[in-house]
Amino acid sequence: MTPERFQKIKKILDKRQPDLTIIMDNVHKPHNLAAIIRSCDAIGIGHIHYISKNHNKVGLNLKAAGGSNHWVKLYNHESKKKLFTKLRNQGHTIFAANNSVNAIDFRKANYTNASTIILGAELDGVSNEAINLADQEIRIPMEGMVESLNVSVANAVILFEIQRQRQEANLYKKRRIDDDEYKRLLFEFSYPEVAEILNKNGKTYPILDKDGQIIN
Repeated sequence: MTPERFQKIKKILDKRQPDLTIIMDNVHKPHNLAAIIRSCDAIGIGHIHYISKNHNKVGLNLKAAGGSNHWVKLYNHESKKKLFTKLRNQGHTIFAANNSVNAIDFRKANYTNASTIILGAELDGVSNEAINLADQEIRIPMEGMVESLNVSVANAVILFEIQRQRQEANLYKKRRIDDDEYKRLLFEFSYPEVAEILNKNGKTYPILDKDGQIIN
């Protein structure tokens, strides 16, 4: 661990947006998973969710996607209703990316409060159940022959609009994750192999000095 890399990790954690997440509704293709995770990390999302009854398939595809999931934690769910209820209890407005007559231009939605974006599967889009459970449908205006973008591209387009709004609202100006979460992630990002061993053995993480070196 070099001091320069340690400072970069600290800066990344200072920009994390704990009240922002996405839900992948049966998205399985490795290249889409990798691209979605990469875009989430780029704008400061640390936790995302996927809904799939085929947990093993998603797990295998994440391995195929490479190391892009190192910085972003994924949670698997089988019940949409339970997940949506949990997020609403945390104050989230849930937006479903869907090109329908009920959808508004994604740029007109307000993402400066706690927000969740639902992304649909590569062929079928967001499920009807998820659309019915969402608060608002959003769409990306299309001017060509194609009716929709690749799911990972759509994700990036929406997320960078969210980043723009949150930058204007100064939500990246100061650290927004709590101290315990910050210290935990700082160690896990700095020493992932050591963190894995300590977790398996039920051990607490040691303290790091200002340059990221383990001191006890």
